[in-house]
Amino acid sequence: MTAILYNEVLKTYLKWRTYIGFIAIGVLVPLVEIGFKMEGGSIVKAMTRGLEQDFYFVGKLFNGYFITNFIMNSLWIHIPFLISLVAGDQLAGEATGGTFRLILIGPTSRTRILFVKYITTLLYTLTLVLFLVLLAVGLGIALFGTGDLIVAGRSLIILPAADVPWRLCLAFLLATWSMWCVASLAFLLSSLVENAIGPIIGTMAVIIVFLVVSTVPVDLFVAVRPYLFTTYINVWQKVLEQPVSWRTILSHVGILGAFSVGFYLATWYIFVRKDILS
Repeated sequence: MTAILYNEVLKTYLKWRTYIGFIAIGVLVPLVEIGFKMEGGSIVKAMTRGLEQDFYFVGKLFNGYFITNFIMNSLWIHIPFLISLVAGDQLAGEATGGTFRLILIGPTSRTRILFVKYITTLLYTLTLVLFLVLLAVGLGIALFGTGDLIVAGRSLIILPAADVPWRLCLAFLLATWSMWCVASLAFLLSSLVENAIGPIIGTMAVIIVFLVVSTVPVDLFVAVRPYLFTTYINVWQKVLEQPVSWRTILSHVGILGAFSVGFYLATWYIFVRKDILS
């Protein structure tokens, strides 16, 4: 199993498509942070302008932690697309290249091959999210330093600097868990077609439609939202609330995990019964 996994990971990371996401993040994050550096913190001033008459803000609120939180919020719609570039190619790419028969002719079972490809997909997702967070945090601290973290939600929250590192670490883990659900969906769609373009477009179409239903304040959608994985995909943001709702986080983690397992089991059912013609 280890040798098969090593070969699959090596094959995936030798493809140029794998690095599109890293290149995009590596270009976009520095541009965003340099832009913030040039604009001088007006976004934080705009967030606190209405409260300055009643409160006195102490400390450096425009810092690397704030920039990291902003980037994670603004880029999270685009990360699923970058993930689907690789996840959607795991099975469909083999069909397109006509290499499935060569892979399946060996003694390794379809179940084991599928599992190895799925683990490779999760590993790629982990490394992509880790790259985003490390780049955002590292460059943000280098350019803006550290300090308390101001979070805008239903109310304005200021988290002390001492609490921010562990919260961001946990947010990274939860964000990875959320993106694994997206990767599982793209992996499922990859088993249905023989061209990688289909899973990429299909994944983004599902996410966009589900996000609209999950966020648009329409009474018609309220009954549907609990059954959509996009309703729980922002679980990482719950760590930046005060106080932290651990029960809600555990509930969201469990639901996202159930979706991921369901997507994988559906993929397994399709793959083991599929007639491989090329």
